[in-house]
Amino acid sequence: MARGDMAAATIPLREALRLQPELIEARESLGLALYDMGDVDAAIEELRAVRRQRADASLAQRTLAAALIARRDWSAARAELEDLLRTQPDLIQAHYSLGLARYALGDLNGAIDSYREVLARSPNHADARYNLALTLKLAHRDAEATPEFLAAARAGHAVAQYFVGAAYASGTGVGRDLTQAVLWWSRADDQDVAQAGAALAELRQIALGRSRRPSADRPAVEQAFRDYRAALWDEFSDLARDPGDETIGAALLRRGRGREAVGVLIREASALSEPAQGLLESLYTHGIAGQVPAHDTKILEYFKAAAAEGQVRPRISLARFYAGGLGVPQDTARAVSLLKATPHEDAQRLLQELLASSPAPVRP
Repeated sequence: MARGDMAAATIPLREALRLQPELIEARESLGLALYDMGDVDAAIEELRAVRRQRADASLAQRTLAAALIARRDWSAARAELEDLLRTQPDLIQAHYSLGLARYALGDLNGAIDSYREVLARSPNHADARYNLALTLKLAHRDAEATPEFLAAARAGHAVAQYFVGAAYASGTGVGRDLTQAVLWWSRADDQDVAQAGAALAELRQIALGRSRRPSADRPAVEQAFRDYRAALWDEFSDLARDPGDETIGAALLRRGRGREAVGVLIREASALSEPAQGLLESLYTHGIAGQVPAHDTKILEYFKAAAAEGQVRPRISLARFYAGGLGVPQDTARAVSLLKATPHEDAQRLLQELLASSPAPVRP
């Protein structure tokens, strides 16, 4: 067991129990080994036998509760955890697991109490903070939920960051602030929270005048993206901003920090910075020796996603990539299709150039 070879450990443990069925230490170890192997049902059987022999077998009881949760036997898990906490009230993980069990059983107030017990003993427990916030929200206690979401978000909890963005977007529990919504959704999106990416995409549609939402929202959303881009400078206190700097990415490139610049430029471009979009197209096309290779896949993925949203500049850039076979198979028909669907004079000018230079009719 010390080497982590649980399957091998079960063989002498079972032999010990064959020779001496009441050897509780062997049965407890067998239950732990089975649980670590993922044989939950067999582990529960052995650990319950330990509990019948010795009511104060704390480790067996904790593992039994974990196994019951893994089997989603929430009622039995709750009973074991409540019994365990009566004698050992400072077990943080037991309080947390009890919160999960109570939540699953629909006991929202009980779950709230459990998560608060965790936080009283471990204030930096981000998962407990997030679960507390979510449970408060489900209990329609939004004014209490938002500060908890915010605390979890500041600790780096990705889904909490999404909910904080939603709170700022709607003014639930905090003053409505679209800039803060963009900031928190961007942080969650950086951690691949799909809801945050969708929320930002919807805001971009509003800013581009492509949404069904009232047009009165558009100036506020445009300003929120501008404010967010300006606030990004605060993350780079080591950069002296020159008067001509339109993007943080440009400042980083001048200092030879190309790989870092790519990620920042994508963040700026995702907040609708046309200068950042232009720099990304140049980086993708030409690269920078020793810093950024041409045809960087992260940049290409950005342009594909932005073009799919209908953004004009990314559509034109992506059409150039396909027309020239830049890091992608050359596909003039796809380039033409992108440009035909983009009602912008630059797109139509490039479209005419492609059609005129093509040796054969192009059928997108």
